[in-house]
Amino acid sequence: MSPAITVRFATEEDCGLILEFVRELAAYEKAPYAVVATEDDFRRYGFGPERHFEALIASLGGEAVGFALFLPDFSTWRGQPGIFLEDLFVREAARGQGVGRALIARLASIALERDAPGLHFNVLNWNPARGFYHRLGFTGRDEWQSYGASAEVLRRLADEDERG
Repeated sequence: MSPAITVRFATEEDCGLILEFVRELAAYEKAPYAVVATEDDFRRYGFGPERHFEALIASLGGEAVGFALFLPDFSTWRGQPGIFLEDLFVREAARGQGVGRALIARLASIALERDAPGLHFNVLNWNPARGFYHRLGFTGRDEWQSYGASAEVLRRLADEDERG
């Protein structure tokens, strides 16, 4: 008999655990040096007066083994809110036991409860989890490219804005 999977909303007391999961995810994605976030950052932005994200914690047999961190987004084309999944991570020892599926299922329930029929996320092109997402019915958006800007780029552009 398989150990029970439980999924719950993260609390402020989980900020250290969230940071552990983020560091493990960064190591898995071959960028362990990239994490500069702190427990205080997660506390401030996830549990302060203005919440910028929410998180789910998944446990297997009572042990925390995975998480999903998500935030609202909005589709201008549909005129409806959605959910953007920033991170989903399951520790290696717990993979293949339904934990990732339980996290995604809970996110689907949350999205529908909030009248947000869309769930979007990015996956590295080499990540074998892509097969998992395809089996669940998610489709890749090959025609879309993900872009981002560093703080340095934002400062340069903001300087242009301030100069008018």
